[in-house]
Amino acid sequence: MSDKNDFEIVPLRAFSDNYIWTLRNGLYAAVVDPGDARPVLEYLHSEGLELCAILATHHHPDHVGGVAELLAHRSVPVYGPRGEPIATLTHAVSEGDEVEIPGLGLRFKVLDIPGHTRAHIAYYGANSLFCGDTLFACGCGRLFEGTAPQMAASLAKLAALPDETLVYCGHEYTMANIGFAQEVEPQNADLMARAASDADKRKRNQPTLPSSIGREKKTNPFLRCLQPAVIRAANKYLGARAAGPVQVFAALRQWKNEF
Repeated sequence: MSDKNDFEIVPLRAFSDNYIWTLRNGLYAAVVDPGDARPVLEYLHSEGLELCAILATHHHPDHVGGVAELLAHRSVPVYGPRGEPIATLTHAVSEGDEVEIPGLGLRFKVLDIPGHTRAHIAYYGANSLFCGDTLFACGCGRLFEGTAPQMAASLAKLAALPDETLVYCGHEYTMANIGFAQEVEPQNADLMARAASDADKRKRNQPTLPSSIGREKKTNPFLRCLQPAVIRAANKYLGARAAGPVQVFAALRQWKNEF
């Protein structure tokens, strides 16, 4: 990097399809959802960077399983959701809190986005959204601990962010999600274009991320529960008329579970 103050976001791959998002300049790096310490330690060593913070979105092991090992190498602040069982947290946060990353000059607002887990959070700042397993590229997370109304409200909160906001989620699930989205909205021209461009990225082994809020609003069925074509598809799946957007969302989520 040309200047120690340059800032960029680098994806580190973990397990079969996880991303550990690494926020770095020429000297320091912070990581989001380090489920595995090894790729982080290797990257820090190869780039000559000093770890300065860890941010967790939720308690699942594939997102926090590497935190303890990273702390064994360097003691840094660990931010994560207030109300979830993460033993390695040093700073429990929730909506209304802000996180300042030492060494990077970055500040993020914390958003409560429950549904996938009971107290899942996101970090929003620098035109970037780190949303873990709540909003995926062209999809959303399963409801492991929360309810459909909670998840629908969380997704609506994220959809209200500026369209240009870059979306960094926890997994490379995009092509499978697009396949489902095309079942829901086969005539969506924006979705057709996205399928082609993202398939090309995957052929070249490139991440399909980041996405953007604007792109998700045009192509992600879980953010399109007020669109007539999505409502018709949900009604067809249910064999009945959905009572409103939350029931449309719940139908889509159940359909995706079975897809």
